[in-house]
Amino acid sequence: MNAPMTAPQTEQINLYYREGTSDKVYQAAIEPSGEGFVVNFAYGRRGATLNTGSKTSSAVDHEVARAIFDKLVREKIAKGYTPGENGTPYTHTDKELRATGILPQLLNPIEEHEVGRFLKDPAWCMQEKKDGKRVLLQRKGTAITGINRKGLVIGLPSPILDEAMEIPGDLVMDGECVGDTFYAFDLVELEGDSFRSRQYKDRLAALKCVLDSSEHPHLELILTVFDVGHKTLFFPTLEKGQAEGVVFKHLDAPYTPGRPARGGTQVKYKFYATLSAVVGKVNAQRSVGLELFGERGWVQAGNVTIPANRPVPAVGAIVDVRYLYAFRESGCLYQPTYCGVRTDLDRHDCCTSQLKFKSSEEEDES
Repeated sequence: MNAPMTAPQTEQINLYYREGTSDKVYQAAIEPSGEGFVVNFAYGRRGATLNTGSKTSSAVDHEVARAIFDKLVREKIAKGYTPGENGTPYTHTDKELRATGILPQLLNPIEEHEVGRFLKDPAWCMQEKKDGKRVLLQRKGTAITGINRKGLVIGLPSPILDEAMEIPGDLVMDGECVGDTFYAFDLVELEGDSFRSRQYKDRLAALKCVLDSSEHPHLELILTVFDVGHKTLFFPTLEKGQAEGVVFKHLDAPYTPGRPARGGTQVKYKFYATLSAVVGKVNAQRSVGLELFGERGWVQAGNVTIPANRPVPAVGAIVDVRYLYAFRESGCLYQPTYCGVRTDLDRHDCCTSQLKFKSSEEEDES
C-alpha cells in the first residue's frame, strides 16, 4: 500500500509578465525553516540574476505561510502576471478571486459505447471540446470580467479583453479560453436578462447574433454540427485531428449551473483521458511524482516527464496530465503527457475517481 502524502516541504510557483519590452519573472515559495516555514520570493528580468526577499521575518506554521503565499500570488496575478510561460499580459484587477455568484454548467463524461446514441439522435448537437480553460466572460458597462469554474474573478488575456469591449451591451458568455482566443459556446445573460431558462438552440442563435455584430478574431463562436450525417462525419475528423474530444448538448435544454449527479443535458467524451493530480515529489531528470486522493488517502499515480521548455512544477502544485489509461493494480498512468499547471482547482479535485482504466477486453488482449 502506498503511504499517504505528507505535508509538502517546499511549494513554489513561477509567474511571468511580458508586454512591450518587459519580460519579467516572479517566483514565490513556501520553504521549511527550523520547525516552521517561511515565504520567500525572487523577481527580475527573465534570464537575469533575480532579486530576492522574504515575506516572513521568522518561521511560521504552514497554515499561516500558505495564507501569506496565496495572498502574494493573488496580488501578482492582479498586476498582470500569469502562470503561462509566454507571459501573455492579463488585465489588471484588484478583485482577483472575488466570488461573483455566477457559476458555469459543468458536464459529466460518457463512455465510448454511449457515443453512438448521441450521434444518431437529432435532438443533440455536437461541438469540439477545446483543450483550454473554462471561462465565463462578463461585460457590465465598460468592465470586462473573467470568471472561472468556481465562480471567481480571474484575469483575461489582453486581446480578449480588448475585443470584448467592442461588443455592444451587457452580457455573460460561456466558453473555453485557449491561449489568447476565447471560444464561445453559450449565452447566459444579455442586456440584464437571464437566458438560463431558454432552450439551448435559442441561446446559441442569440450568441451568434452577438458575435456577428463586430470583427473579433480572438472571440470565436464554437463550430456546432446538428444533423446526424454531419455529426457522423465530424466525429472521426476531430478524433484523427488530435482534438481533445467532443461535447453533446440537448437543443431544448436550459442552462443549469453546477454539475448534475449523473447524466445531464450536456455531456462530454474525450478521445484520450486527462486528470488533475498533486505533485508529490520532484524527481531527477525533469520528472515529477503524481498523487491522487482516494479511499486509502493520498496514493501515487506514477510519474510524468516535464518538457525541457516548461518549468518544473513545485511540490504541492496541481497539474493536468493526459494519458491513455491507468493500470488497475497500481493506479499508475500509461503514457502520461504533461499539460501544465492548474490554478483554478483545489486539492480535493485531485481524486482517484478521475482514473480511466484499461477495459477488460483490452487487458485480455494484452
